[in-house]
Amino acid sequence: MGGDGGQAFPVYVAVIAGLLFLAFAYFLVGQAAFTRNSAQTAADAAALAAAQDVRDQLREGWLEVIRDPDQWDDLLEGKVYDEDAACLRAADFAALNEATLPGEKCVLLDPLGFRVTVTTTGSEPQDATASAEAVIEPHCGFTAQEPSSEPTPTPTTTEDPEEEEDGPIAGLVCDGEPREIDPEDPTTLPSAVELFTVRLSE
Repeated sequence: MGGDGGQAFPVYVAVIAGLLFLAFAYFLVGQAAFTRNSAQTAADAAALAAAQDVRDQLREGWLEVIRDPDQWDDLLEGKVYDEDAACLRAADFAALNEATLPGEKCVLLDPLGFRVTVTTTGSEPQDATASAEAVIEPHCGFTAQEPSSEPTPTPTTTEDPEEEEDGPIAGLVCDGEPREIDPEDPTTLPSAVELFTVRLSE
């Protein structure tokens, strides 16, 4: 009996050691998967942040020239913005997710979007790197309206005419629907979301 017990003990130790090794291996695999997922989450958030920053820049720029339709096209088409500011925004969101943008890892896409690559900075034994792309899709376009060919009636009063106020501006079309813009009425102004869609690229 004692001999059988002595022979079984090494087998028992080997089994326990094997189970501990498997548990440790599964732990490492799970930790690596968690790190990769964290890196991808950080990359997605950073890319979206850059694109959303550009979207906000474009709408704010459009509102600044709302009374000058000749300047609308470049803004509505997404051609006037600060790329560096957008990438700084991406870096801020990466940091919130314990990641950084190493080197030149915020790249402008053609025609409009960003590819962002991040590396995690957590306490894991091995950091992970992931990339994501976010695109900005314009919804609106503008066509200047031809001036009316009808003659302007001659004033019949001798009093000084009052200064004519700017009226609504026609010619903006968003997703196929005409929009009339009244600079004096904020409710007629499309929001940033109505002007541009921001999404992760598939």
